[in-house]
Amino acid sequence: MGRQRAPRTDPGSPDDADVRQPTEKTCRSCGRRMEERRAWRGHADEVRYCSASCRRHGVTATDRQLEATILELLGNRARSATVCPSEAARLVGGGDEDTWRPLMEPARRAARRLVAAGDVVIVQGGHVVDPSTAKGPIRIRRV
Repeated sequence: MGRQRAPRTDPGSPDDADVRQPTEKTCRSCGRRMEERRAWRGHADEVRYCSASCRRHGVTATDRQLEATILELLGNRARSATVCPSEAARLVGGGDEDTWRPLMEPARRAARRLVAAGDVVIVQGGHVVDPSTAKGPIRIRRV
């Protein structure tokens, strides 16, 4: 048999017990999940946005109004009932399609932020889905 080598140990490498699990955060603007990146080392607690676009957009008064409208709609319905983001967009933007249609993506972002806060869940086909990866029509339900 060949020569067996001793396991390599680096003096600077952490023991298995010292290895941190990656931190998972939620973008304050879009509500999508962000996984820890190497660039965050040393200042992970300062990272709030997933991209420069989200940092520029931030959270506007309209975004907060959409969140409040979603919670109000859910509060007026049965515990197991769901709402569509378009319902909140219509209430905030008015009845004209040219005013509420641009609010659809902000309404979805508002729903994702509410999921991150633990207030609601997003469902598709009656099943709870991950808001960061959900594509297509969604419904919003209370937790």
